[in-house]
Order: sequence, then structure tokens, then C-alpha cells
Amino acid sequence: MSVGRLPELTTTLFRLVMGLLFTLHGASSLFGVFGGARGTGRALEFGAWPNWWAALIQFICGLLVLAGLGTRAAALVCSGSMAYAYFVVHQPLSLLPLNNGGELAALFCWCFLMIAVLGPGAWSLDALLFGRSRVEARPAS
Repeated sequence: MSVGRLPELTTTLFRLVMGLLFTLHGASSLFGVFGGARGTGRALEFGAWPNWWAALIQFICGLLVLAGLGTRAAALVCSGSMAYAYFVVHQPLSLLPLNNGGELAALFCWCFLMIAVLGPGAWSLDALLFGRSRVEARPAS
């Protein structure tokens, strides 16, 4: 593998890891697996606003990002949902993420924004089905 392909590989691996983590995050709340919603061992009540819907977004959009299908749109929805979580749930407690427990929401938000900007990478369903893998950088004129 040439060094020139490392950015594509890194982008793809980053997308895969973030998609998997977000999918598992949603699955824990939706299905009560991996410790359940907030470590209770239980699933959220079906349709409960906004937590159940947030978990559904996490699960579905996480799967889309993981597969690399509709990656930019799915990652933007993921980022927006985590921005909402941060500013509505965590930020009122304190400004800084370390003081308000919002580190995970802030990290997910910024990571998914980066995926939305960079695209899915070469190894994705988007690239396979539509030939989209990355944005070509053009020199400024």
C-alpha cells in the first residue's frame, strides 16, 4: 500500500469505528443490551420523547455511517442529534464538557461533522454504488 492511500484508509477506518460505536450506543437504549439505557439494563419505553427517538437516530444513522450508505447526510443527522443532546441536556448544567458530563456528546458531534465533510472513504457502499468516495482537493486560484 502506498503512503498516498493512507488518508483514504484512515477516513474509512474512522467512519467504521464511529458508525459502530454510535450503532451500539443506540442499540443499548433501544433494546436494553450492553448495559441498557444509561446502564439500567433495560430498554427505553417505546416512543418516549426525546430519548427513544434519539436512540433510534443513533441506531439507524449509525448503521448507515457504518455501511457508508448516504454517509454525509447520515453523519450530519448524527452530528446534529449530538449537538442537541449537548446543548439541551448537558450545557445547562455547566459550560465545560468535563463539568457537565457532555464529553461523549461533544466528541460524537465533532467526529460526525468531520465524517460529513470528508465523506465515506473508498471502502463504502456510496463508493461502490455511486462512485462517490471523496472530495478532490483543488488548488486555490
